[in-house]
Parts: sequence; C-alpha cells; structure tokens
Amino acid sequence: QSGHDYDCLLAGNVGAYQQNILGLPINQSPSVFGLHPNAEINYFMSSAKEIYGGLMSMQTGTGGDGGGMSREEFIEKTATDIQKKIPADELKFLKDTVPTPLEVVLLQEIERYEGLVKKMCANLADLKRALKGEIGMTQALDDIGIAMFNGQLPGAWAKISPQTEKPLGSWMEHFLRRYRQYSDWAVKGDPAVFWLSGLHVPESLLSALVQASCRRRGWALDKSTLYTKVTQIEDASLVTTRLLDGTYVEGLYLEGARWDVKGGFLARQRPKELIQLMPLIEVVPVEANRLKLRDELPTPVYITQLRRNAMGVGLVFEANLSTKEHASLWVLQGVGLMLNDDS
Repeated sequence: QSGHDYDCLLAGNVGAYQQNILGLPINQSPSVFGLHPNAEINYFMSSAKEIYGGLMSMQTGTGGDGGGMSREEFIEKTATDIQKKIPADELKFLKDTVPTPLEVVLLQEIERYEGLVKKMCANLADLKRALKGEIGMTQALDDIGIAMFNGQLPGAWAKISPQTEKPLGSWMEHFLRRYRQYSDWAVKGDPAVFWLSGLHVPESLLSALVQASCRRRGWALDKSTLYTKVTQIEDASLVTTRLLDGTYVEGLYLEGARWDVKGGFLARQRPKELIQLMPLIEVVPVEANRLKLRDELPTPVYITQLRRNAMGVGLVFEANLSTKEHASLWVLQGVGLMLNDDS
C-alpha cells in the first residue's frame, strides 16, 4: 500500500482540481512506483555515503592535538600494518606439460596478483621514506597517504586490482583471501568450489569452464553457454569432490529480492534486509540448443553494487534464478547478483 489514495477528480472546476493537487503528498513512498520500501533505504544510504565522501575529501589533515596521534604518525602506522600483512612468499605455479584452460586462468591471475603486491610494497616503502624526509613527497605518494588516512583504497592500487567499493580494511581481508585461494589452487589443483569474487577477471574462469567441457565432449565452442543452478549448500567445506563439467561458486550476493533456500525460488525482500549471501551456485556448461528455460529469471551478475556503467563494464554474466512470479516484477525491483558488497 502506498499510504495515500491517488485518484483524479472526474468533474469539477479549476479550483477543485487545484485543491486536489495541493492535497497530494510531497514525498512519495517507494510503493507508488512499484518498489520495495528497502529501495528508499538504499537511496538514503547512497546519499549519505556521497556526503561523507565529500566531507572527508575536504578535511585538511592537520597535526594531532591533545596528545593524540598526528596525521603522519597515523599514516606511517597504517603503512607498517599493511606491510606486515602482505604475504612474504611469492605465488608460483609451474607445470611441465601443456596447461589446461583453468590452469591458464591461474597463471594469469597469479601474474596480476604479484604485480599488485610489488606495486604495494614499493609504494609503502617510498611513502614511509617520504614521511621521514629521506625522499621528496610526490603527488602520487601524497594521494596514497590521503587515501590511507581516510581509510580508503588508494587509486594507484585500485587500478591494478579487481573492481571494488570496499574500504581499505575490508579490502585487505579480501586481498589476503585472494592469496589463500591462489595458493591452494596452485598446490592442491583446481578447487571444488571457486570464490568467484576473488578473481581479477572472473569472466576468464567462466570461459575456461566452457572451453574445457567443449574439449571433453566435442561440442562447438560458439554454440555452448552456461547454465546456473542454486543449491541448498551454504558451507563450501561440505563440497569435497569437483564437478566433471562446470564448478561450484560461492560468495555471490542477491540484491532486490530474497532467495528462499528451502523452496529454491526468488521471494520478496524482508524489511531492512538489503542484500543476502547466496548458497553455493552450480555453474554448468551446456549446449545452447538443448537449454530449455521455464519459470527462470535471467539475472545479471555484477562485480560491485555499483553494477555497470554506460559501456557495460561491471557485468560478468547472467545467472538463472527460479521464480514463481512474473519476470517483470523482479525487473522492476532491480534484482541482481553481486560478487562483492561494499562493506
């Protein structure tokens, strides 16, 4: 219910129509536009983040008072903490034979990750030297220091890392989890469950899955696609064996709707529950001409909650989610899957 009965007079003079218009509420509830009340919460949260971001960018960052830590001391301490968390062991994957499509993805991911590690180590060392006055403080180093002081990811690192909206603390946890996934992948072989959010280019893994199945089954690569099925498994440790074709993926978030785990279909959101962590999703390559979908919503999967820009950057693939409602309802609600939340 919208909370107001929107109707139009069928008869009357100009004054009656004006009085009727003046009686309309100034602020419209989301239900007037067919949206869930959570949409208004999302709007206010986005507006608040923009305001806070603007305020943080305007702060001068003067020295501490009252015996507190100064700006330079805080930045140096943060840089030291990050240096201690960066893995000391370099990621390596060596193989004498021809690598499989998934192993090619691993090699590319390790190369990108090690490039990010080297960039971080060099920037942090130079920043600490600049704070001590041993070298000049360049604009690039100053930008890194400002970002660290504000608890944000430095732009120099964001350019060579997966797209994210996380603050610096959460991003470091994401960074270390990526290292663990790559390390286990290189040592133990292809995992039974992939953390898709931890890949720099998640599309490459999906393409590799299709390519591997096409080689095994003799399918035409250009006539094959992916089909997804949401399981009831919520703990990745319960999966011990790999799928012959495809894989399980974890860490996807549902926005704009709720997933009924027992029923296995989309449902309306509960109040104040903006996103939901999905159970494991089975991603299986299939031949496109054999794929018959019914009562399923082609749901876009984005990297972050910003979704995609005008050029389409940010869209990974489309997942299939079962629904008992008409697809137009979920389109209006803006249903989508995200690889990362912004917390």
